[in-house]
Amino acid sequence: MAADEAAPISVLVFARAPVAGRAKTRLIPALGPAGAAAFQAALTLRALEAACQAGLGPVHLCGAPNARHAFFADCRDRLPIELHDQHGADLGERMHHALAAALETAAGAILIGTDIPLIDAGYLARAAAVLRAGHEAVFGPVEDGGYGLVGLRRPQPELFADIAWGSDAVWATTRQRLATAGLDWQALPALRDIDEPADLAELARTAPAVAARLDSERRRLARSVTWGQDGS
Repeated sequence: MAADEAAPISVLVFARAPVAGRAKTRLIPALGPAGAAAFQAALTLRALEAACQAGLGPVHLCGAPNARHAFFADCRDRLPIELHDQHGADLGERMHHALAAALETAAGAILIGTDIPLIDAGYLARAAAVLRAGHEAVFGPVEDGGYGLVGLRRPQPELFADIAWGSDAVWATTRQRLATAGLDWQALPALRDIDEPADLAELARTAPAVAARLDSERRRLARSVTWGQDGS
């Protein structure tokens, strides 16, 4: 049965505090520690702006190791979002807890990371449409074997337990879990995340406007934010 097409869907943005030497470490050879942290901040801001522009429902920034970094507070001042700490022993547990909490008050919840700048308002709207059509889950796969978006209509803890997060087997393992659970789900087109310097070059080639916007935002943030504290 289809869900209410007008029901609010919460959007959760999982973001790591942009601390130099800890954020986007594989980009440090190209950008330096502070530059990589500023790029992480630019990615986070882009994801939050997309979530707000989609207009699906409440937008929550879930920060790691917590949400007390000054940059997160700046995001809250700039955008209509709520801040939350992430809770759990590993990424899967943190994702499950955040989704379950959001689903207590929303008809659906969509969780995204910040590493995929091509997740825009339209992509989020497509994910919401899947849930509103009555499907139990929606995913946005990543070309490296993971996924950067998951949406649910009710908590599904079995999808997040004992996963080798960060490996190229995440999406394959998740599909097996979906089949075992007998869930009705759909996948959106696969996108590419930004982890390595080569990914920056590929983004500039395939989406030059997005790459230019991120680089401009990184440079602006590098002049205005302190990258040495995570709020812990």
